[in-house]
Amino acid sequence: MSLLQEFERYPLTFGPTPIEHLPRLSATLGGKVQIYAKREDCNSGLAMGGNKLRKLEYIVPDAIASGADTLVSIGGVQSNHTRIVAATAAKIGMKCVVVQEKWVPHYDAVYDRVGNILMTRLMGADSRLVEAGFDIGIRKSWEEAIQSVRDAGGTPYPLPAGASVHKYGGLGYVGFAEEVASQEEEQGFAFDYIIVCVVTGSTQAGMIVGFAASNRADRVIGIDASATPSQTRMQVRQIVDNTAKLVSLGRAIRDDEIVINPNYAYPAYGVPSDETNDAIRLAARTEGMITDPVYEGKSMQGMADLIRKGYFPEGSRILYVHLGGAPAINGYSYYYKDG
Repeated sequence: MSLLQEFERYPLTFGPTPIEHLPRLSATLGGKVQIYAKREDCNSGLAMGGNKLRKLEYIVPDAIASGADTLVSIGGVQSNHTRIVAATAAKIGMKCVVVQEKWVPHYDAVYDRVGNILMTRLMGADSRLVEAGFDIGIRKSWEEAIQSVRDAGGTPYPLPAGASVHKYGGLGYVGFAEEVASQEEEQGFAFDYIIVCVVTGSTQAGMIVGFAASNRADRVIGIDASATPSQTRMQVRQIVDNTAKLVSLGRAIRDDEIVINPNYAYPAYGVPSDETNDAIRLAARTEGMITDPVYEGKSMQGMADLIRKGYFPEGSRILYVHLGGAPAINGYSYYYKDG
């Protein structure tokens, strides 16, 4: 029985996302574990898809019911989330205002003109660049944008960064856990570990609640990319508690069931280390799988390093969750101009 049966869902995705075996990556990393990828990056025809759509499917019904005419959200300059909010607004016939703060100390000449922000503007969103540093909390610039819609006579629907601290923000990834369980049944084996990047928290938090239903929450390993791990952990904890209550999980989630590894977020949010770039090249050259310098590159780096260090028992099957941040790579062309 689904934990989500009480909740309305507005379909924005193609349906269950494929799980792909990565044999060459597995072999290159020693062949002692088998790596699979859950391709959330291929989940929709809306603006190149990604994990935010899975969250928004459970938020859109509330946005429509509220009588709003404008989705208002926030992210960095190369935010995947604001791209997907813009796409969703276009799809459901609403206007869109997105604040894009300077969360990343990165100065590629085309950073604010390509990739995610280019698509956001193309879809008609009012994209507002703001000179403010990184913070996963509630931002003044976002609150001002919400008020500006009201002042212009519109009805805003506020969507926080990553849709994470929204009351329904964790539901999509509770559904993800249920989807993985049914795919495991089809393929005749269960995954021993699930690797996912974590920043604003609701993707991992939803998974934790969903997998807690079968007592596997501690197998979800969040690779922090925020470089503010205590704040991220606090936010994941909050979303876990709220979501578990919302879906009537029937028990509290223990602290040891929330696993976040802080070792790979350096040097800063949105800035790739040499090791991140090596991991991006590794995935691209073994499997043709494109990861990005902000999210997936860091979770790929973390997974590869943990495998090399023997963290996972021999024979483990690992599910790497590709959240779909690849469009941002265009804003980092200097790193990859020679491959």
